[in-house]
Amino acid sequence: MNGKQKCVISQPHLPQRGMIELDHVTMRWDNRLALNDVCLRVDEGDFFAITGPNGGGKTTMLRIILGLLRPTSGRVIFRQGGKEIDKIRIGYLPQKNQIDSRFPISVEDVVRSGLYGDKTKRSELLQKVDETLALIGLEEQRRNAIGELSGGQLQRALLGRAIISDPRVLILDEPLSYIDKRFESQMYDIIDNLATHTTILLVSHEMSTIAAMANRHLIVDQEAHECSATHHYFRSDCD
Repeated sequence: MNGKQKCVISQPHLPQRGMIELDHVTMRWDNRLALNDVCLRVDEGDFFAITGPNGGGKTTMLRIILGLLRPTSGRVIFRQGGKEIDKIRIGYLPQKNQIDSRFPISVEDVVRSGLYGDKTKRSELLQKVDETLALIGLEEQRRNAIGELSGGQLQRALLGRAIISDPRVLILDEPLSYIDKRFESQMYDIIDNLATHTTILLVSHEMSTIAAMANRHLIVDQEAHECSATHHYFRSDCD
């Protein structure tokens, strides 16, 4: 029999709730294997807590879902109401080290860029920017260049960019990096509130609080293993 077998999704759900499916996704960099035959289905309303070792392929998997990388083999499928569609609205908070803080752009412009291509009226757009800046606690820094921000403030500005468009899916790659303790509890509150109406994929090494908020837990170490435990750091925890 030719061809691969159909992906086996470890957590069955009603078909009409499926939003994103990774179908036998493999990614190689030269001779290095980053992801190996990953099968995963993300359903509407899911909150994935994703962990795994450094270099295990977590960020690579997220960037493939976002369409920023093309897998060596396999594909990513988007669905709405059970039907395949070309794309869905995804908000993305990258790791801070992927951002050039020397770029001459203000905090307000960073947050507003999350609405690029949005057809919202100007008055409503400005209101959204104001509300988002208030939510992330950067109203006073709105005119500041991003190079003037602390690491935690830049992380909050990038979070604002990711959430301002009310995306169907929110991808957060180490959102707690550089966040100061004073804002950390507020960050948890923001994520918890977003989870009530947004599908979330969140990568973090700080799983103590995040794991309790999530309904699905994934370990990525070249392969993807869904885990029923709420506290996990190594693949063996899921055995």
